[in-house]
Amino acid sequence: MAQPTYALIRFQEVGAAKVQTGLLVGDRVLALGEDINTLIRHWDTTEGQLDALAASVDGLTGLAVSDVEVLAPVEPVQVLQAGANYRKHVIDLAAAHRGPGEDEAEVRAKTAAMMDARAGEGTPYFFIGLPTAIASATDDLVLPAYSNSHDWELELAAVIGKEAFRVSPEEALEHVFGYTMVNDITTREYVFRKDMPEIGTDWYRAKNAPGFLPTGPLLLPAKFFGNPQDVQVTLKLNGKAMQDESTHDMIFGVAKLVSEASQIIPLRPGDLVLTGSPAGNGAHWGRLLKDGDVMEGTITGLGTQLIHCKDEEPTESGQQ
Repeated sequence: MAQPTYALIRFQEVGAAKVQTGLLVGDRVLALGEDINTLIRHWDTTEGQLDALAASVDGLTGLAVSDVEVLAPVEPVQVLQAGANYRKHVIDLAAAHRGPGEDEAEVRAKTAAMMDARAGEGTPYFFIGLPTAIASATDDLVLPAYSNSHDWELELAAVIGKEAFRVSPEEALEHVFGYTMVNDITTREYVFRKDMPEIGTDWYRAKNAPGFLPTGPLLLPAKFFGNPQDVQVTLKLNGKAMQDESTHDMIFGVAKLVSEASQIIPLRPGDLVLTGSPAGNGAHWGRLLKDGDVMEGTITGLGTQLIHCKDEEPTESGQQ
């Protein structure tokens, strides 16, 4: 008999304050006794127990997933984010920002050659995100009133399973517990400091507002996920596909990203390593997020995000 597939979630029962970790098998949820990071940390002993538990599930076991509130499936201490990690995305950006008189085909060819060289000889570009920006896969996204330039970036995220410090690319995937989906929301006008151009990018202001990391709904153990370089990342805005790309287009694959991230800091169980955004962000389309927009995000095997956008409401004093 084939091994049953299951995912992990974090949830609350309707009307209850307690947050629980759950085993999701089909449409049934079984509450587990451990918090998510403890479960990940002790996977060597809990895996077999959950395999057996999943095999025993029937249509009457536990709770119906429709009867619980599904939360973000992870509680990371550290969030590592990779930038400019999809070949087509970087080429599109270079073409969109080419200088006056520059030929688009030449810019694309030159950038493609640069990305190929970077893949062979370079290292990933990382920055740090804040766990306080994490939201669930169905929470409304409140668009801060200080800007009209909020953008989407649906990404595959690796969840660390055991501490990784200065591991090689060959060892790296042994330290990955599983995978989840994250939409890395970005305020475009805040990415570069206009008042201090020499300081470069300001990821703190651009990416860490409340709810700017919609995450989940599922945490899928790596053994059920298959090859992380062969899944499809798709984001639809109001029903229209904006991002639709295979992770095969990554410049640096998951193993390389985890390895390189671990060269500087120890990665701990439950930490997130975001792998970068495929082509098709709002900046590419000339269409950024606005009140009433609905984002539907899917990555093969990781469920569906459904995020409704709404403008921030004015305060009582009338100040935004």
